[in-house]
Amino acid sequence: MTEMRAGTAAGEAEVLWRPDPDRVAGSRMAAFRSWLSTDKGLGFADYESLRAWSTSDLEGFWGAVAEFFDVTFHDAPSRVLEAPVMPGASWFPGATLNYAEHALKGPDEALAVIFHREDGVSSELTRGELRARVAAVRAGFASLGVGVGDRVVALVPNSPEALVAFLAAASLGATWSSCSPDFGARAVVDRFAQVEPTVLVAVDGYRYNGRAFDVRPTVERLRSEIPSLRATVLVDYVGGGTLPGVVAWDSLLAEHAGAPLEFTPVPFAHPLWVLYSSGTTGLPKGIVQGHGGIVVEHLKMLALHSDLGPGDRFFWFTTTGWMMWNFLVSGLLVGSTVVLFDGSPAHPDLDVLWDLAERDRVTYFGTSAPYIQSCLKEGLEPAARHDLSALRAVGSTGAPLTPEGFRWVASAIGPDVQIASVSGGTDLCTAFVAAAPDLPVWLGELSCRALGAAVESYSEAGEPVVDEVGELVITAPMPSMPVFFWGDEDGSKLHDAYFSTFDGVWRHGDWIRITPRGSAVIYGRSDSTLNRGGVRMGTSEFYRVVEGVPGIADSLVIDTSGAGRTDGELLCFLVLEEGVDLAEVEPVLRRDLRANLSPRHVPDRFVAVDEVPRTLNGKKCEVPVKKILAGTPPERAVSRDALRNPASLDPFLTMARDEHHQTAP
Repeated sequence: MTEMRAGTAAGEAEVLWRPDPDRVAGSRMAAFRSWLSTDKGLGFADYESLRAWSTSDLEGFWGAVAEFFDVTFHDAPSRVLEAPVMPGASWFPGATLNYAEHALKGPDEALAVIFHREDGVSSELTRGELRARVAAVRAGFASLGVGVGDRVVALVPNSPEALVAFLAAASLGATWSSCSPDFGARAVVDRFAQVEPTVLVAVDGYRYNGRAFDVRPTVERLRSEIPSLRATVLVDYVGGGTLPGVVAWDSLLAEHAGAPLEFTPVPFAHPLWVLYSSGTTGLPKGIVQGHGGIVVEHLKMLALHSDLGPGDRFFWFTTTGWMMWNFLVSGLLVGSTVVLFDGSPAHPDLDVLWDLAERDRVTYFGTSAPYIQSCLKEGLEPAARHDLSALRAVGSTGAPLTPEGFRWVASAIGPDVQIASVSGGTDLCTAFVAAAPDLPVWLGELSCRALGAAVESYSEAGEPVVDEVGELVITAPMPSMPVFFWGDEDGSKLHDAYFSTFDGVWRHGDWIRITPRGSAVIYGRSDSTLNRGGVRMGTSEFYRVVEGVPGIADSLVIDTSGAGRTDGELLCFLVLEEGVDLAEVEPVLRRDLRANLSPRHVPDRFVAVDEVPRTLNGKKCEVPVKKILAGTPPERAVSRDALRNPASLDPFLTMARDEHHQTAP
């Protein structure tokens, strides 16, 4: 593979956190290893030997996960895995189970849910109360015609109603799909219409950043454009008023209060939910994951890797339109209390989530790398202002966490708090490069490849490499891989998405370097690499330098070489903070990029823009902008409805048009 700058020198990196031996001994990872030794005669001296077994004996490992966590099968599987093939692996053939049955286990009095909205509305639910609400809504859905295999879609915020509706749908064997209410109407229709839902659950409005927003016009559009809908259930969430012909959420609960809680057994691969790709270049792909695959994968990640269990309080800042919501609510599978927050993470200021962490005694605090970077830039010191003594881990995902972000967590949250930087994807609804309770945290590195995840770094020749940057691949099947894409009858779209580069091997689309000690560094998307003079670099390294310069609020880097042009430029688009002039910061940027990256990675031009185009889930649109600048018609390069800020594309369209006119004969 062409050289790519690794960023961190080979050899032993700086250790920011080491696990306390007593805490390791009391971890669920230690309990699992002990059980493997005593019950299965399998002894593993350390994490890496356990991981090696977990990816070489797939049947042994995943069968052990199901047994150790007492997965409830109504019909027993004939075996664990028919054949270790991708795509098309058949896990636990013959088994039936139900996700909701596992999520709703536990004593009646145990606290299941804590909820806060940014305007001060809050509530709590015990497991007994949650079960009663799920039972009532399950009966209500059934009365509206929902059965096994039907789809229930929801335009809802991160709220107890969303959780109850999801579990009720799952308990019936119906398939769930959700979008955040801040999605535009076209984006929601593009997602929900594909799956032909039976019932829509929606809120009347939502609050964000101190303002109230009316969702009812979007609800009416969905009702008119999705002919399969038999009913709409409307939640009075902000007192915005009702709509004609809808079923009121409160009425549904009241009418079916006292209904028995039942669970419909479904096959292991039965569709649990549909998640969506970003949809930046066409209709979003509907990624379908199964009941059983999600149960065993989330039990593994949340119990073993995150060390969550009864008594823990698990928080992740997310919306219902991001896979992290699905991951968060699976905290119920391991007996933890899930903490839901609906609103802006910066209203009235960035301290609001740390207030929540103190108030609710959060033990695992999950967020995004950009949020941590924002806290760092603001100079926040949460541990100095809050009692965070219950907190033992800070999770970060959504983008690579910079070394400065690692240092900020260690200094501003505390040296005893584990920094759990993790990477995975919607495609598997999990992280497969992660942290573990028995491993150190090295500066700028993800501590390990996850158990059961045969992650490798591949050279262009398709060979595994160590301490070199290569393509992130998964060489053996995992239970939470998509069972199919919605509407992909012959499987060709799924094959093209993951398996068209390396035969029988999942290519994820990220750059990764795996260190000799087993940790890893993620460098960003491999399809948006900066390739200058034969030196490849992930965009995350570039953003780390640029966005560390005072006065830079956001940035987007585009290498137009290799996008249909041999004479391409390296362009850096900057969102400047108020009062900052481009001429002031440009010399600093050029100096810092030259010193920290390479002379080849100093942009040919810096251009000020008002906003960086981002997907609905907040990811930078590097590839669509690259295509636009290369002359791809905008309607083929990106779907505006898939963007959080569609108007942000206008400067790039103008630039492409102007440059085309200049070069036209």
